[in-house]
Amino acid sequence: MDRTNASATSSGDGGLFSLAVLSLIAGAAAGLVGALFRLALMRADSLRSALIVWAHGLGFVGFFLAVAVCAVATAMAAWLVRRFSPRASGSGIPEVEAVLNEELPEPPFRLIPVKFVGGVLAIGSGLALGREGPSVHMGGSIAHLVAKLARRSWSDCRVLLAAGAGAGLATAFGAPVAGAVFVLEELVRKFDTRITIATFGASAAAIAVSRRILGDAPDFQVPPLPYTHLSMWSAFLVLGIVAGLLGVAYNRSIIGALAVSDRLARWPVELRAAVVGALVGIVAWFWPGLVGGGDPVTQRMLSGGDAIGTVALIFLLRFGLGSLSYSARTPGGLFAPMLVLGTQVGLIFGAAWAKSFGVTLAHPTAMGIVGMAAFFTAVVRAPITGIILVTEMTGSFTLLLPMLAAGFAAMAVPTMLGDAPIYDALHERTLRGLRAGRRSE
Repeated sequence: MDRTNASATSSGDGGLFSLAVLSLIAGAAAGLVGALFRLALMRADSLRSALIVWAHGLGFVGFFLAVAVCAVATAMAAWLVRRFSPRASGSGIPEVEAVLNEELPEPPFRLIPVKFVGGVLAIGSGLALGREGPSVHMGGSIAHLVAKLARRSWSDCRVLLAAGAGAGLATAFGAPVAGAVFVLEELVRKFDTRITIATFGASAAAIAVSRRILGDAPDFQVPPLPYTHLSMWSAFLVLGIVAGLLGVAYNRSIIGALAVSDRLARWPVELRAAVVGALVGIVAWFWPGLVGGGDPVTQRMLSGGDAIGTVALIFLLRFGLGSLSYSARTPGGLFAPMLVLGTQVGLIFGAAWAKSFGVTLAHPTAMGIVGMAAFFTAVVRAPITGIILVTEMTGSFTLLLPMLAAGFAAMAVPTMLGDAPIYDALHERTLRGLRAGRRSE
């Protein structure tokens, strides 16, 4: 839709003013729920850590108890999804896209509590899943509910659904601009005046509410970083190529893990989830700091808390853990685990380049931040969202040009290899499942 048509449309369906007011209400509600979701996840992480510390004092009995708790919590999350809202499974972003494209019906209200509780159970049990997927899905559903209560047309419901989804992402990472840009770049993939206004309003309201609860600090604390010299751009391009290749591998590992889960369809979904939860519980027993969404891991990496060999081992573990966790079909997203992996890619690449050529590219933290944006771009294929998201989460505005260079290569490599962006691939799986369900009726 061009600007002229969009402006003309704004006079219909109750007018742009009422839509803007509703976007503020919906954004505030999405921000409140998203902030409470983050607090619940923090509490769940603390409880899991305390349980593992206590269980270590019980020897083998404690080991089996800790693993059993993780398995049961994951199975409960899967049961909630199957019993009350099957569409609450997974990230939720592909489902939001399908609703916006009118390929799926409007989200039911019960999706919100299922996504909330199921996400806390799954991520709290240690699965390597992100909070942003549930936050986006709940935010969109809340905004759609606000629109329905206000008796809006489908056109306005659609606008507010997209705006609420952006507010959810803004709340999940404390990144209001990235939340708004994500709607335009990934969810609707075009500039639309009404959606832009509503999305900006919803994201601003969501942040205003969530920061009253969560505070104003960026998600990751990093020291001030200098601007990088243009002579380093060739290295950032190579980093983007590496991130692009690894992004292709990660996308295929996620789709492959889901395919394996499909082949085990004779097993009840709760049993499959329990197996995944048990495996994650074993990892949590030996390395309790490496499970869950991964923000503490990312912060430790950015702070230089691990030797580069350790970073490489953690990368391999988290790479497999992310795909395994997503195959459980519980509520949970992909962004936060991607940020962990991207940070590690940047740190490992920087160390390898320095050792190979005797040239230090930049501060190790800077390499981790650029790697974060590049890997996100390679997996999602939303480079503007990735750059803005990482910048808002770290406050590292001096790295915009290196992120642009690495993002260019990270975008080009998977595209030339014909690899579908992860949410496109998941979207297609969602539609195939819907068509299969209709044929079986």
